[in-house]
Amino acid sequence: MSEMIATRDSYGKTLAELGKENDKIVVLDADLSGSTKTALFGKEFPERFFNAGIAECNMVSMAAGLAAGGMIPFASTFAVFAAGRAFEQIRQSLAYPKMNVKVVATHGGITVGEDGGSHQSVEDLAIMRSLPNMTVLCPADGPETAAAIRAVAAFDGPVYVRLGRGKVPVVFDNGCDFVIGRGATLRGGSDMTFITTGLMTAQALEAAAILEAEDISARVIHLGSIKPLDVDLVLQAARETGAIVTAEEHSVIGGLGGAVCEVLSEGFPVPVERVGLRDVFGQSGKADELLAHYGLTPAHLVEAAERVLKRK
Repeated sequence: MSEMIATRDSYGKTLAELGKENDKIVVLDADLSGSTKTALFGKEFPERFFNAGIAECNMVSMAAGLAAGGMIPFASTFAVFAAGRAFEQIRQSLAYPKMNVKVVATHGGITVGEDGGSHQSVEDLAIMRSLPNMTVLCPADGPETAAAIRAVAAFDGPVYVRLGRGKVPVVFDNGCDFVIGRGATLRGGSDMTFITTGLMTAQALEAAAILEAEDISARVIHLGSIKPLDVDLVLQAARETGAIVTAEEHSVIGGLGGAVCEVLSEGFPVPVERVGLRDVFGQSGKADELLAHYGLTPAHLVEAAERVLKRK
């Protein structure tokens, strides 16, 4: 896991590649194309790139209209603006009529850093997951992001993809497969299971290595698809290891942890520890400092694993 790539960089590169392969792909941005990396597409295909300005609601409505005309729109801005400011348009114009629009939101979570709590979306996965017809994805790294963007381009229906700002460790191989609704077991284990998404997957792999030195066998499952969730994989982990720790750069309310607990409560109840923000907003600071402050490090995951094993 030595190589570091920002998921937004992989998005921009993959989008430009897709533009050459499919002339139905169009891209919209809300005056943040340098940050979301959609500027790469805009430079290659200016006739298929639309800057809506600082008007996220209008951008989503424009995307819906383009989809109604047979195009495949990708609409991008920061996660806090996509899931927050444009929620009504996403609900009414995308999810309700099942429009084929891909909302790819960058700068999700607290690792936005110094921009502070106003710009750190810690509730977007919960908001988007609550919408009927909406598919919700959160890739772990650069290679998985590239595969996910290709998958959503081929998928018919509204999708929300959450990406980050900073560089994150690479855990998947280039050219990896991404199947919407399916998770991936990245490390085997029999004592407990980490179920993670986004950048927390790399943290869980580090935690599992630390636990191995303590003679604790920790499985690591990455769920890049939060909705639909890989129910069978989650239940299999519960049956085989008997204890679960979820981890996400998001509130523990309504995101991955909530989704996993819903599945387990109905299918196979086992002890669960949810690692994430405990019903609080973020704050300004360096990304690594914020991850440590809010308990999102390998050391914190090790502590959560030890707690859940005591409850097993």
